[in-house]
Amino acid sequence: MGDVAMTVPVIRSLVEQNDVRVTVVSRPFFEPFFKDIKNVDFFPVDLQNRHKGFFGLYRLFQDLKKLKVDYIADLHNVLRSKIVGVFFAFSGKKTVVLDKGRKEKKALTRAENKVLKPLKPMHQRYAAVFEKLGFAVDLSKNNFVKNQKPSAEIQQKKGEFFQKNIGIAPFAQYDTKTYPLDLMQQVIDKLSENQENKIFLFGGKTDLPSFKKLQNNHQNVVITTGKLSFEQELQLISHLDVMLSMDSGNAHIAAMYGVKTIVLFGATHPFLGFMPFGQPFENAILPDLKKYPKLPTSVYGNKRVEGYQDVMRSISPEVIISKI
Repeated sequence: MGDVAMTVPVIRSLVEQNDVRVTVVSRPFFEPFFKDIKNVDFFPVDLQNRHKGFFGLYRLFQDLKKLKVDYIADLHNVLRSKIVGVFFAFSGKKTVVLDKGRKEKKALTRAENKVLKPLKPMHQRYAAVFEKLGFAVDLSKNNFVKNQKPSAEIQQKKGEFFQKNIGIAPFAQYDTKTYPLDLMQQVIDKLSENQENKIFLFGGKTDLPSFKKLQNNHQNVVITTGKLSFEQELQLISHLDVMLSMDSGNAHIAAMYGVKTIVLFGATHPFLGFMPFGQPFENAILPDLKKYPKLPTSVYGNKRVEGYQDVMRSISPEVIISKI
């Protein structure tokens, strides 16, 4: 989800700065990301049935060929997207594949002889794909998606305008990127003391039991899970004053709307290029790198390193509260 959200401001900049029309090919769930962006169409890929497997990818190629596209921009660089790109290349279409910078990222995450320096942000890597196709993309204009007009239901949940609307997305795909729940509880308890703060918890259905504990009977803490559609969640996120997130998809969703986004990094690091769009480096809160010199240990947080289970405990709740 985060990968797709990161493409949104880049594609928005592309179509506003060039005379082009774009068809985004992705899972149907992500279509709301691109809603109302001019000159952008969405093609939902059916990876469970019609477009499943090698022959399904060939059918995807045949389906897309009917759109009479001129160029193929592979912003994913995985086996599936590369296969479709090869089909188009053989049919004579210019195809450019994203350079993920895997070699530089490996140097940044290795335990020995680590090269701790900022790498090219992923947004710039996406823009480079379009530039190789002949279309300049200037990301310095911070081309955020416009706030989505809130429905009556969202306006009711959002509350009065004098309240400070704080979003918190306390979970990530991997434990190495998740702030300990007992410490997050302290953050939420302290923030909820101010009755002008309204706190919204974002996450999946499997997070619901943890959310109920984090809510802790606070009247100004709202669980969104299971109560809003994905489009409604996007509406709500676009009207937050600030989002607190792990290094995960919700951070990139909030940032694509220009919402101030604070990111907690654990096993990963903003130098890897995944700082949310348009957010200053000071909005990243890092563990104690002196105590844990091997950080970052992973690009995506999917690697465990002995003795590094508690890196996020070196981030105090007081630091997070102060930043918010």
